Amino acid sequence: MKIKTAEFVISNTNYRICPAPKMAEYAFIGRSNVGKSSLINAIVNQKNLAKTSGKPGKTQLINHFIINKEWYLVDLPGFGYAKISKTKRAEFHDMISEYLLNRTNLMCLFVLIDSRHKPQDIDKEFMQWLSEQRIPFVMVFTKTDKLGKVVLAKNIGTYKTEMLKVWEELPQIFITSAEKKTGTKEICDFIEQLNPQFKEII
Repeated sequence: MKIKTAEFVISNTNYRICPAPKMAEYAFIGRSNVGKSSLINAIVNQKNLAKTSGKPGKTQLINHFIINKEWYLVDLPGFGYAKISKTKRAEFHDMISEYLLNRTNLMCLFVLIDSRHKPQDIDKEFMQWLSEQRIPFVMVFTKTDKLGKVVLAKNIGTYKTEMLKVWEELPQIFITSAEKKTGTKEICDFIEQLNPQFKEII
C-alpha cells in the first residue's frame, strides 16, 4: 500500500464522538516514550502528522487521521507515564479502555514495545487484557536501529520466551525503526490485507 494522503480529522477524549465507524480503523498504543508518534509519521511519510516530543506523555487525546480517504489511523495516549497524577492516569485508563471495548470498526491495535528493554509487566498485563477482551492486536518492536543485530535478536527472543510461558501462540510481530523506516512497508501491507475484511463486519 502506498500512502498518498494523511490528514488530521479530530482529537477527543470520548469514543462516542469519534468519527462515524464507516471505515476500517487501526490504532497505535504503547508506553510513553516508546516512539509512537515518530513511527506513525514514518508510516505516513510525513514529519509532523503526529506530534512528537522529547517529553514523555505528550499524547493525551484520541487522535484520528484519515489515510488515503479510505481508513482511519488512531494515535492513542501512551500509558505507564509516572509523572502524571493518579487521577490523570485513571482518566487515561478509562478513555483508552472504553475506546478499545466499544469502537466497532477497530480492525487491529498495534501495541508498541521498546526493543531496548526487557519485558515489562505493564506491557504483558495490557496484552493479556486485550486477549481476554478479544481485541485483535499485533506487537510492534520499536527503536531497533538503536541496537546491534545480535542484541536485538536476543532481546526479542527473550520477549518471546517470556510470553510463551503464558501464551500458547504469539501475536504477529513487526520489527520497526522510525528513523530508518524499517517495518513501515510491512505494516502498510498488513493493513492493506485487512481492509477488505471490514466490509464483512459492518
